[in-house]
Amino acid sequence: MGHPAMTLALGGATLTVGPGIGLSGWPGLAGTAPLFQLICDGDCIDGSSVQPAGMPGQQRQHDRHQVSVPLRHASGLAITVHLASYAGGALLESWLEVRNTGDAVRRISRIDSFVADLDRAAPLVSWFTGAWGLEFEPQQARLRSDEHWIAQSRSGRSSHGDQPWCAIDGGPGVLAVAVAWSGNWAIRLEPHATTHRLSAGIHDWAFFVDLAPGEQFEAPAVVIAGAPDLNAASQAFADAGRRHWYPHSPLADRLPVEWNHWWSYEDKTLDDAVFRENAVAAARLGIEVCTLDAGWFGPGGDATGWYARRGDWDLVDAGRFPAGIRAVSDAVHALGMAFGLWCEIEGLGTAARLAVAQPELVARRDAAPLGYVCLGSQAGRDWAFATLDRLITSYRCDWIKLDFNLDPGAGCNRTDHGHGAGDGLYRHYRGYYALLDVIRARHPHVVLENCSSGGLRIDLGIARHTHMAFQSDPDWPEHSLSLFWGGTTLLAPEALLHWGFCEWAHTQHRCQTFDPGDPALTPTRLDYYTRISMLRRFGFSQRLPNLPAWVAQRYAQHIAAYRQHVRRLMPHSTVRRLDPQPLREGRGCRWAGIHYAHATSGEHLLAVFRLPGGEPTRHYRLHGIVRDQMYRLTWLADDRHQLLPGAVLADGLQFTEIAEEGSALILIEPLAS
Repeated sequence: MGHPAMTLALGGATLTVGPGIGLSGWPGLAGTAPLFQLICDGDCIDGSSVQPAGMPGQQRQHDRHQVSVPLRHASGLAITVHLASYAGGALLESWLEVRNTGDAVRRISRIDSFVADLDRAAPLVSWFTGAWGLEFEPQQARLRSDEHWIAQSRSGRSSHGDQPWCAIDGGPGVLAVAVAWSGNWAIRLEPHATTHRLSAGIHDWAFFVDLAPGEQFEAPAVVIAGAPDLNAASQAFADAGRRHWYPHSPLADRLPVEWNHWWSYEDKTLDDAVFRENAVAAARLGIEVCTLDAGWFGPGGDATGWYARRGDWDLVDAGRFPAGIRAVSDAVHALGMAFGLWCEIEGLGTAARLAVAQPELVARRDAAPLGYVCLGSQAGRDWAFATLDRLITSYRCDWIKLDFNLDPGAGCNRTDHGHGAGDGLYRHYRGYYALLDVIRARHPHVVLENCSSGGLRIDLGIARHTHMAFQSDPDWPEHSLSLFWGGTTLLAPEALLHWGFCEWAHTQHRCQTFDPGDPALTPTRLDYYTRISMLRRFGFSQRLPNLPAWVAQRYAQHIAAYRQHVRRLMPHSTVRRLDPQPLREGRGCRWAGIHYAHATSGEHLLAVFRLPGGEPTRHYRLHGIVRDQMYRLTWLADDRHQLLPGAVLADGLQFTEIAEEGSALILIEPLAS
């Protein structure tokens, strides 16, 4: 017996089921969206070619409403479409589960978790490319009616290539689209009738999955936001992340200030004494976490270096750390700070003993090693869990920086790992997500930092399993501002981490020229460098014992302001980017205004930066100011205060005295009547 046709309300849109399935009424979409498509044994299956297989299930949790629709196809595939709306309908998430109910193997070679037609012709598409030190580089194109467009990653890392996000603007409002996946993905716009068809999901390049009878496959989610402007679309992503996606732990939720040894010492001049000396200086400044980066492991005295030894996490460089890592951790804890440790748990260097001792762990493609441990295999997941569990327990770690410094491409195609020849990369990332969840369950106090050659694996998938994403290895000022602007289109500021302008002692980079001992360094420039990093989670990678006294004193003032005010407001505030994106190499907007508005207290935080080449005057109008309220303005870390009526403040603030490479960080508080 068939099931009757039905319609369901979902976040202001209408979901229609049977025969077929479609969504109508979502901002930016035309007609009835077919919702998904997949290629099975060469045939295309989408929302128009399926039948209902049961009554939809519904779940409600606060502002999240999920509908799960069971469908069937003549091929023997059972398809469940999951749709979840968030924040009163501002954001929609779509993903699929596909099960083979037939008696023969079915090959799926493409699967798009969301498909719809745009309601506008000649759309303007904005997106970001990503490369080392060039993360969140903006791109834009106005598509002709016959023009095809694709954003994608085929590197095996979500944001090495393009960032898994785009914004489509062809009239009133913006449609933002993101693929919640850490591997290869694609977002396409292809001519269809009088407009363009949008499709998004896991990339079909070098991908297929063979479903045996009874087997099931879950496709990565796609998230879309329909909003009046880009700030509103970004806030919809941030709100859903804060309420439903981001993991929590007491230390992570505190947004602690971090010090990491890397750029000042790397593995060249690092040892036990250097780390401890910096920890003492860090405690004096008010820093709360000291992280030991690469250089702690390996046999010692080995010219191959840290990269070639990744995987041998049981070896501690006794020449550098004769008392072991636990002694370093204990020293940090004795100073009242948390201890962090870097580990590239997936990485497998060419000189690592692990590859020889346990060859079953090695990811390979066409028999060639790919340089990582395949977590698509049970053996790989078991080894990785046991290793991380031992490091955390033995060394009393509070924070693990998880790096990944290679491109796996299409991934492992070994067929003795529990995955097929075409879905090894997919199974690796499912295994990695599961590993992260098990580690958090076993060690709920531990903070997990997501890093991948800086910011080459930032996406809404991994953001559900780690507490923050490190944005980039380089951190010179305009690069850092550009990263913040781009990163907050997708993630809330507290889900991002970046360091202040670092002191690079060994690696050469033409823009990484900061020297805290430079006689030409002024307090104005130092404030500018530091406040840029304070817009999100922040930290330092500098030789703290060597800082000039005035620099250390100023850092302490900024850290105190961050701890007292910025991190208190950040995770509970809406965020508005008040200027277009500042860009590297003197391009883009040469001012950056960032406005935080606390959701309940009525407090505001305004950060203003004038980049080199910025015009002398800038005017900023703030949202959410109550005209009949009196406000106190406090310039944080500066001895300046002002009282202003809301009627005056609502007309905006004019900045005429900020020098190039100057800044202001202003707390705006409503006064009791």
